[in-house]
Amino acid sequence: MGLAVVILTASACAPIVPGTRGYPAAERGPQIDNYHGVEVADPYRWMEDVAARQTRAWGAAENKLSRPYLAALSSRARFAERLTELIDYPRFGVPVQRAGRYLYTHNTGLQDQDTIWMTDDPAERGRLLLDPNTLSAEGVVSISSYELSPDGRLLAYGVSAGGSDWRTWFILDIESGSKRTDELHGIKFSGVSWSKDGAGFYYSRYPRAGGGEADAYDDGQQFSVWYHVIGTPQARDRQIYQVTDHPSRAPYAGVTDDGAYLVLNLFDGYRANGIYYRRLVDGVPEPETIRLLDAWDGRYDFLGNDGVTFYFKTTRDAPLGRIVAIDLAHPAPADWRTIVPESDQSIQAATLVGRTFIVQYIIDAYSQVRMFALDGSLLRTVELPGKGTVAGFAGRIDDQETFFSYHDFTTPLSVYRFDLASGAVSPVSEPLAPVDTRDYVTRQVFFISKDGTRVPMYLVHRRGLTLDGRRPTLLYGYGGFNISLLPRYSTTTMAWLDAGGVYASANLRGGGEYGERWHEAGTVLNKQNVFDDFIAAAEWLIENRYTSPGHLAITGYSNGGLLVGAVMLQRPDLFAAAVPGVGVLDMLRYDSASANARQWSSDYGLSENPAEFTAQRAYSPVHNVRPDICYPATLIIADTHDDRVAPWHSYKFTAALQHAQSCDRPVLIRIETRGGHGAGASTSKRVEAYADQWAFIAEHVGLR
Repeated sequence: MGLAVVILTASACAPIVPGTRGYPAAERGPQIDNYHGVEVADPYRWMEDVAARQTRAWGAAENKLSRPYLAALSSRARFAERLTELIDYPRFGVPVQRAGRYLYTHNTGLQDQDTIWMTDDPAERGRLLLDPNTLSAEGVVSISSYELSPDGRLLAYGVSAGGSDWRTWFILDIESGSKRTDELHGIKFSGVSWSKDGAGFYYSRYPRAGGGEADAYDDGQQFSVWYHVIGTPQARDRQIYQVTDHPSRAPYAGVTDDGAYLVLNLFDGYRANGIYYRRLVDGVPEPETIRLLDAWDGRYDFLGNDGVTFYFKTTRDAPLGRIVAIDLAHPAPADWRTIVPESDQSIQAATLVGRTFIVQYIIDAYSQVRMFALDGSLLRTVELPGKGTVAGFAGRIDDQETFFSYHDFTTPLSVYRFDLASGAVSPVSEPLAPVDTRDYVTRQVFFISKDGTRVPMYLVHRRGLTLDGRRPTLLYGYGGFNISLLPRYSTTTMAWLDAGGVYASANLRGGGEYGERWHEAGTVLNKQNVFDDFIAAAEWLIENRYTSPGHLAITGYSNGGLLVGAVMLQRPDLFAAAVPGVGVLDMLRYDSASANARQWSSDYGLSENPAEFTAQRAYSPVHNVRPDICYPATLIIADTHDDRVAPWHSYKFTAALQHAQSCDRPVLIRIETRGGHGAGASTSKRVEAYADQWAFIAEHVGLR
């Protein structure tokens, strides 16, 4: 308590005394677990009860230490002001079209949450449909997703409070602008799929929890597929499908464009999935569930159908991806037709729209888009503004147009219309950010990792940079779940660049930049490759005189938080500062938090398996903190309401690191209370959070 008062009045550089003399007391309990004959201590097991008085008191004491420290940093006010300026410009989302109506998101600049607008002409603004900013004085209620009915009369939309993954779904009558009485709960990670007649929709929900709470649902169990009839209470919804032969597979449902089939996508990790279907007769599912793809031998993304022909993007026999056609009357793999064969570039996404396939490729960590006919012949390569990131190209098989977005490190997200017949690209929104992005350059380099693998990395900085080995540099990474880090515009990154820092983004194994083999090379028993890649990226920056260990920081979030936690422990000599955000940091118990968390085992493995336990224990941040080592200055980011990655990961890591830190570099945790895992965070809270993070990093890498 006394130290917090000292920090309020002392210099921002004032050291925090390590150990129990300076940090809040964190009791080290006697818990010891036995994994395959190996005893592993877990002294902070009590922190897993995040609602307990002891845990909440510890968290409050940590915030009482960290918040004044961060507020007193010399660059904190400057970062907050510049972040506010940089984010204050109009932003638009990619339109979706149904029945001649176009829906899109819009933010005037400083609105806490994006609003939903509708227009009959994408060249016109149209009218406001939904404004979540009116739902919370703190700006922490967001509209996470929405789906327009086939006839364009009704809008189903999911609302998230405080960044939670839980969604409450409502129905809006488009013509009157009034909310219907429908209110659906128990939904997490699921959208909705309307029946062709617009009378209702399919969705997935968790079972009710015990204890009698009306709206309590248990995400420790499997969810199932339900059908909701518009205008009826959720209690009358009909269960359509439930997995009964496997403990962790999760079903999602979607209606085909022609209304003839209900397609069931069974998810269980990030390497393989199953596809089942039911025929729909007059909009009603037939009783028989047909298991079309049940070998779990690759990933299958359903793109659409043309009668009895189903089209999929798949990694089966094609780790870089291909598009196949399956005749429902002859579904054996020997009878599949390859429409778009595997090439030497990874397919990131594909859509079936306007009787064409629009395929998004990744070429050395940037997007390229090609258009193919239904027979697989190449029609054209879509003209893009540069080497950046695209998203969108959604639609239905009979559409004449589609929309997509483009951005890169120095180009704000812009929206374009794509004419499917002519291939013409026309701008819908090309916003100008309040910064002259011509002052910055982007360079792509390749470095060699520990095992000889060639890995790409992007560098962004001001023009005319002098390579003197002392540039304050921020290295970012993720490396997991087949997620690719392509060039993207970020106002938070721009604030770092604007202050004079160098930004580096490494395309580590575990991502999807080079297909499934690149992904698998950074998973389970190979997870150490991801950390080796990140370490090699840091060494390249130092060897090529961009920076030095005293001026280099690392940051990452979620799986990237694990990356930062592991690497800062393995090579503390390389970094001056580290910011692991909402990270998965206890690898031996991560799967105990929820059914969803257990599905991460496709990337992480499970400690219940001996070989996977050995691999996990070797890098698990909570279990690899060692005494008598000077670790980088560390700011750990967590949220009490994070229901994706439980905050106790960050709590345990903070307590362990504070207990072990042997020098005066601070170890702090910034605990938010209304932000969740990050999605749906308000603009104002994002500004505050990144002002703290950038100021902390700047203080310890010498950015003045």
